[in-house]
Amino acid sequence: MAEATMSPQEKLVPWWVVLIEGIAAIIIGILLLVNPRITTVVLIQFLGFYWFIVGIIDIVRIFMDSSMWGWKLFSGIIGILAGIAIINYPLWASVLVPTVLVWVFGFFGIIIGVIGLIQAFQGAGWGAGILGILSILFGLLLLVNAFVASFTLPFIFGILSVVGGIAALVMAFRMR
Repeated sequence: MAEATMSPQEKLVPWWVVLIEGIAAIIIGILLLVNPRITTVVLIQFLGFYWFIVGIIDIVRIFMDSSMWGWKLFSGIIGILAGIAIINYPLWASVLVPTVLVWVFGFFGIIIGVIGLIQAFQGAGWGAGILGILSILFGLLLLVNAFVASFTLPFIFGILSVVGGIAALVMAFRMR
């Protein structure tokens, strides 16, 4: 009877997988909060190995399916180069990757803010306009202080990881 109330996605993922994901997220979150520097370096090293392996797989996929071979080749080369750069320069990458991520967040904040302002002028109301202005200001703040903001990123991700891990644990026991 309990399976009848489950969504199709919940039926595809066993409850214990969600439990393991939740435990892993909590552990990574605690490590990011307790020792953000070393944890960030280790996580970025994993990212480097991941990009390297995915780059190789993208190039191998060209020989299995030649459709869109140009994009696969480009993606493979970029993945391999990024992976090698991160693996060879882990300390440099542990500063650069979060800084680039902050820039991306800053640009997205500005873009989302502009969209909010456009929607406000098209009749969405003052709320959309105010949120648009706040989003633009937040984006500009991130871009102006990207280096400083990148040092707070591990703490933010640590908190989000712990909260997300707790939510995953709750969901796992609800699925069971």
